[in-house]
Amino acid sequence: MEISFPVIIINFKTYPEATGEKAIELAEIIKNVRESENVEILAAVQSSDIYRVKKNVNLPVLAQHIDPVKPGRNTGFFTVLAAKKAGAIGTIINHSEHPLNLKEIRFLISECRKEELLSCVCAGTLEECLSLTAFKPDIIAYEPPELISGPSSVSKSKPATLKKSVKIIKNVNRLIHVVCGAGIKSQEDVEEAIKLGAEGVLISSGVVKAKNPKKALQDLVEGLKKGLKRV
Repeated sequence: MEISFPVIIINFKTYPEATGEKAIELAEIIKNVRESENVEILAAVQSSDIYRVKKNVNLPVLAQHIDPVKPGRNTGFFTVLAAKKAGAIGTIINHSEHPLNLKEIRFLISECRKEELLSCVCAGTLEECLSLTAFKPDIIAYEPPELISGPSSVSKSKPATLKKSVKIIKNVNRLIHVVCGAGIKSQEDVEEAIKLGAEGVLISSGVVKAKNPKKALQDLVEGLKKGLKRV
């Protein structure tokens, strides 16, 4: 599925505030902001909530993780085909909380391509960004693991490194989109990320655990729009 950029990806993780019926409630908030602000926003939900959210909310949904196996005798695994049938338009791959090796990443990107699903692959270092370009994912998300869920964002803590990650990836393949995550919580975080060359952000607790998720998301959208004006 084609999506537009810049993009905001909200990772629901396994937070109680975004599980089961709560996932539907949060997805509805995201859908409303997406439509009113005319900005691309995706939700990465738990595998158990993909079908639930898609059935109830008109919002593009990603899987948070897919196992690197083909359909068949793999009890307890979650396949690319299963994610597609459940209604996902793509998946996050290699998040630092669920890492994979290069062989597994390459396999999943290939399987996603066959099923016409979006592949968003996480990279924690510049070296990993470079390695992943060889597999031609749709998106590489630069996320230094030490900053995830921390008080400081990647765009404020490592601006030069974020800018370099964009350059490294685009120099190899300009068709790969680059987003960033880790500690992104505020309008200023997003604005700075876009200014540094990112084409979007991957965020979780800044929205999912916010006292007012709608206001938090609207704030991020405003940062995105301000960042675009400064590019």
